[in-house]
Amino acid sequence: MITIKAVVMAGGKGTRLRPLTCDLPKPMVPILNKPIMEYSIELLRKYGIKDIAVTMAYLPSVITDYFTTGDHWGVNLKYYIEKSPLGTGGSVKNADDFLDDTFIVISGDALTDIDISKAIKFHKEKNSKATLLLKKESVPLEYGVIITDEDDKIVRFLEKPSWGEVFSDTINTGIYILEPEVLDYFNKGENFDFSKDLFPKLLEDKIPMYGYVIENYWSDVGDLNSYKDTQFDILKGKVNLSFSESQIEKGIWIGEGSTIGNAVNLEPPVYIGKNCHIDNDTTLGPFTIIGDNSEIKYKNSIERSIIWKNTRISNNSQIKGSVICSNVALKERVNLYEDSVIGSGSELANEVVIKPNIKIWPHKKIDENTVANQNMVWGTKVSKTLFGFRDISGEINIDITPEFASKLGSSFASTLKGDDTYVVSSDDTNASRSIKNSLVSGILSTGGGIIDITEGSVAMNRFAVRHYKASGGIHVRMDDSELNKVHIEIIDSHGANIDRNTERKIENIFNREDFERCNRDRIKDIIRVNNFSSLYIRYGLDLMKDIDKIKIKNPKLIISSRSSNILNYAKKFLEDLGCEIQIDNSINKYTSVKDYLTSISSEVVDIKADMGIIFSENGENLILIDNKGTIIDKEKYMALISLIALREDNKSKLVVPYNSPRIIEKIANEHNTNVIRTKSNPSDVMRKMITNNKNTQLLQYVLYFDGIWGSGKIIDFLVKRDINLSVLIDEIPDFHFVKQEIECHWKDKGRVIREVIEEHKDEDIELFEGVKINSDKGWALILPDSEKPLFNVYTEGFSEEYAKELSTVFSDKVKSLLNKK
Repeated sequence: MITIKAVVMAGGKGTRLRPLTCDLPKPMVPILNKPIMEYSIELLRKYGIKDIAVTMAYLPSVITDYFTTGDHWGVNLKYYIEKSPLGTGGSVKNADDFLDDTFIVISGDALTDIDISKAIKFHKEKNSKATLLLKKESVPLEYGVIITDEDDKIVRFLEKPSWGEVFSDTINTGIYILEPEVLDYFNKGENFDFSKDLFPKLLEDKIPMYGYVIENYWSDVGDLNSYKDTQFDILKGKVNLSFSESQIEKGIWIGEGSTIGNAVNLEPPVYIGKNCHIDNDTTLGPFTIIGDNSEIKYKNSIERSIIWKNTRISNNSQIKGSVICSNVALKERVNLYEDSVIGSGSELANEVVIKPNIKIWPHKKIDENTVANQNMVWGTKVSKTLFGFRDISGEINIDITPEFASKLGSSFASTLKGDDTYVVSSDDTNASRSIKNSLVSGILSTGGGIIDITEGSVAMNRFAVRHYKASGGIHVRMDDSELNKVHIEIIDSHGANIDRNTERKIENIFNREDFERCNRDRIKDIIRVNNFSSLYIRYGLDLMKDIDKIKIKNPKLIISSRSSNILNYAKKFLEDLGCEIQIDNSINKYTSVKDYLTSISSEVVDIKADMGIIFSENGENLILIDNKGTIIDKEKYMALISLIALREDNKSKLVVPYNSPRIIEKIANEHNTNVIRTKSNPSDVMRKMITNNKNTQLLQYVLYFDGIWGSGKIIDFLVKRDINLSVLIDEIPDFHFVKQEIECHWKDKGRVIREVIEEHKDEDIELFEGVKINSDKGWALILPDSEKPLFNVYTEGFSEEYAKELSTVFSDKVKSLLNKK
């Protein structure tokens, strides 16, 4: 009996397995009808390892809902969720409270039948601090390559080498046996990788680290080909696994409750799950795998294909070398060719043809007689429209491709019509520039004109749209937290984000591909404006009232941002304003901005700075730290800028989003004005601010949506009145505000809101956005998130106790309704 603990790493997105992993984390992708991770759990249990930590990041609820406590498998599971990416090592370090002795790390998204007892015996005999399980691989380019000496001690390794760098054919399987002290090289919450960060340090410090070469089966299930090959290997008997399904004859397994019709031809190896029905005159050729509860109707021919559970295939279809995910419906005479993939929940009508290597993303409906010869990524899907909360986002060259961007540019320009001119910009990455250039191609093809301000921020793009009186703008930026994620933000002629009505029009044209197209004579030259940031900075400085006084005062500021681009613009602007600037780049050592706040707060106090400013990645928002080190949260910042706007000009109304605290009404009342509440999405808020030419609302727009100019206006306000930020913060009345997020399925959002309304119909409720319930203790707002599968629950109480009580009551209510069958 082995008494050590285990960590199963289950945070993988499985990007290379898409569309299989669009709505599943990689560990939950089925191998012969069971999640990959289930095989890892069963392997650990086979060798007596019962106490298991599971580290998760992507769609963690899918994993926890399936495995729950682990009782069904005879193990005890403890879950650890990464709120932001921690790397392979950081995710295990996140579970350090669980790790008190030797432990094994195993992937939840790879398949192996290793003898764990032999590996642990090797680790103990060598007195190793870190034992890496290795495998011989003839083509090692996609793996970490390891070389060991005659005593099996690791002497060198290299992550994913080129052929010129290959020095061994032994690769890192990602399975490790470790002593807990090796994790002491890094702090909890730090992002670090075993292969790139920890193991090189151990090697450098001559910590005993050994390689144990396994002869057993191992597959990382890294892409769609290996996904199929792994299952075919199991059917060939290459993996030491047992089946719950009965083998009715050699190479043919059929699950309980499944029925086979007349004249059905089964050519081994064939695997059929539970409660399936295979109708008359159908042929299931070699390496056909059918998931539970699936129905294959008459006269179908299927071979070398993997079909997940709950799938319906009508008559006379041909399926060759394909993967079909769960809950898919194929009508009659459908042809799927080699290496095609059909995502979950899709429907293919009669006589659809899917060409080789074509991937259909989940929840697509493909009409009769369609021949699909390109991947279908966007389209009908309950969980995601083209636009999210404020922009279009996705993984570059997977969700957002050059072809997609060109089509989007044409759709945008066709929506506004005419020979209009548009401002385009991007951050300073080549990836963003490539998507911007594709957008430009699409716009030019409609006859639209382009003003390219090259590099900049979304705030610069908005300013440029107004400055050049353009019809709209598009800004592209890469996400500094999710490295492969790209954002496309679309701006209207006022400089505000486009409204939902315009979004729908763009989506309709995009899906119909009903673009305007022009002849060659109408395609315009691109107008390029170099160094537009200088113009933006100059205009921003012109907004300030007391630059001379600021230069005399010379406020000392610490500034920071995950975006080096934004940080450079902010530094230039604030130095020109007359501030002394110190840049703190340590933010990038932290996995989340929240973790970084304590550090910068201490630094502000230590160097006696007047203020600390953290600029968001897109340069739009600020987090302020006052001279006493107090961190100004989002709600207090909203109250702060409302106070500044009214002190500057109290004749206009305040514009605030619906989900902001009611303390702003109190501030407005003290200044004899009113509050205009808008929907909480940024488009509605900025449009209300920017289209009404009142000074207060224009000032609010700058403070709310332009972090660089906004920081200048705050400094200008403080210097003019000769006060510190902490003094102004103290003038804001106390308020008590709580926000919680509750995960849900997309399909449950409407039902939950309806049931909340029904339960509270006789109370004081508002239905302006979501459902707000007012009470004598305060209020609660239950608002479905427009971009993620979750509910936001906002509460404000007349005391801290009331705010927390309301938050608990209404969060529990939402959870209860979600659990309702």
